[in-house]
Amino acid sequence: MQQADRKRYRLGFDVGGTFTDFAVYDEESGSVLTAKVLTTPANPADGVITGLRQIAQEYGIALSDIHQAVHHGTTLIINALIERKGARTGLITTRGFRDVLEFQREFRYDIYDLNLVFPSPLVPRFLRKEVTERTLYDGTILTPLQQDEAEQVVRELLDQGVEAIAVCLLHSYKNPAHERIIGEIVTRLAPQVALSLSSDILAELREYERTVLTVMNAYVQPLARRYLTHLHTRLREEGFQDVWHVMASNGGVLTVEKAATYPVRTLESGPVGGALAAAYYGKLTGFTDLLSFDMGGTTAKSCVIQKGEISITTDYEVARAKRFKKGSGFPVKLPIVDMIEIGAGGGSIARIDELGLITVGPESAGANPGPACYGLGGEEPTVTDANLILGYLNPDYFLGGAMRLDRDASLRAIQKIADPLGMTPVEAAWGIHEIVNTNMAEAARTHMVERGVDARTLTLFAYGG
Repeated sequence: MQQADRKRYRLGFDVGGTFTDFAVYDEESGSVLTAKVLTTPANPADGVITGLRQIAQEYGIALSDIHQAVHHGTTLIINALIERKGARTGLITTRGFRDVLEFQREFRYDIYDLNLVFPSPLVPRFLRKEVTERTLYDGTILTPLQQDEAEQVVRELLDQGVEAIAVCLLHSYKNPAHERIIGEIVTRLAPQVALSLSSDILAELREYERTVLTVMNAYVQPLARRYLTHLHTRLREEGFQDVWHVMASNGGVLTVEKAATYPVRTLESGPVGGALAAAYYGKLTGFTDLLSFDMGGTTAKSCVIQKGEISITTDYEVARAKRFKKGSGFPVKLPIVDMIEIGAGGGSIARIDELGLITVGPESAGANPGPACYGLGGEEPTVTDANLILGYLNPDYFLGGAMRLDRDASLRAIQKIADPLGMTPVEAAWGIHEIVNTNMAEAARTHMVERGVDARTLTLFAYGG
C-alpha cells in the first residue's frame, strides 16, 4: 500500500457475548468491509486482535492504516449484570441505610401478584457495612465521619475478599466530603480494589437509585478495567497508536480511561450503535418510523425510532426479574438511548422448569463453550441448536463458511429436552424456537406499548446475529 493511501480508513468493532464484529469504512471509495469472529470470553481482547488480523490478511489493511476514528461497542458489561458475572463487591453506607438495596422504593410493580419477585441485590447483606456520619440535605455536616471506624470497615471488607467497593452516603450529592475521605482510605489500603463513589456516579437525590447505580458500577468495574486496559495494550502492540473511543449508552463516546472508570455508562454500548445505524439508514431509505431489532448470541434488543430520531431516557431498567414488568429491574438514572433488552439470543440455553415446561434463557452458552453444534465442548441445548435441527441454519455455511456446525451434537443436546417430555427432537426444537421468538416479540411489544406507539405504524429493521 502506498503512503498516500494510508490513514484513510475508519474502524468500528463490537464485542458481543458470542461474536465479535468488525466494519472498516474506506473514506476514499465509500466501501464498507466486514469481518466476524467468535468472542473469546476468557479474554475478549484476543477475539478483537484475531479479527483485526483477519482483516489485515483478507483486505491488506493494517491497524497503522486506520486513523483515530475507531469506535468500540460491547455488550460485555450488560451481559455481566444480566448473568451475574461481576466482581465480589462491598458497599459502605451511612449508619441505618444498610438495607436500602432491599427496601428499594417500597413499590410493587404488580399489586395483584402475591409472589412478587425483585432482582436480588448485587451486594449480599454481609458485605454491606455502615459508618457513623450524617450530612444534611443542604450539605451541612451534622455528624462528622469517624475515620478510625471507616478504616476498620474498609479492612473488614478487604478481609472478606472484595474486588470492588461502592460508597454511598446520605446526601453526598450535596457534600461529598465524607465519601472522598473513605475513598482515600480505600485507595491507601488497597489501590488494586475498584472504587466507586456515588457522588461521582450519580450526584442526585433518591437514595435507592443512587445506591444501586453506584453498586452496579463497582460490580462491573474490575471486568471493564481489565478488559479495556488489556485491549489498549494489544492494539498498541499491533501498531495502532492513535486515540480510540468506547460507545456510551447515550449515543456518544467515552475515552478508554472514562469507560474503564465508569463502565455503567456503557451498559448499552453495543446496542446503541445498532440503533443509531438503523436511524441513519432509515432516513436514507425513507423509512423514518422504525422498530430496530438486534438479534445477538446472548441478548436481543429493540428500539423505537420515530421521525428518524432515537429518544433518550433516564427512566431505564436492566436485569428485570419479570421480563415484561416495568419496575422489576435495576433503575439506571443516566441518559440512555431508550430501548429494551432481554436475555434471549442464539446461545440462550433451554431447560425444563419445575412445572415441566420448556423455558429459554437468560443463561447463555456464549462463545465458549457455545452451543453444542459449535463443537467446542458445549452440551446444553440452545436456540442455535434448535434452529440447526429445524433446518434454518446451513451446517456447511456458518460464519460465512468459516465454521462447520455439528448436527449430531445438536441432536444429543436437544434430546435432553425431548426425552423427559416425550417429544421427538424436532418437536422439542420447535418448542424452543417458538418460545424464544415469543419472548422477543413480547419484549418488543411491551417496549412499544410503554411508549404509546402503534406497532402498525413502524417498519421492522432487523440486524445482528
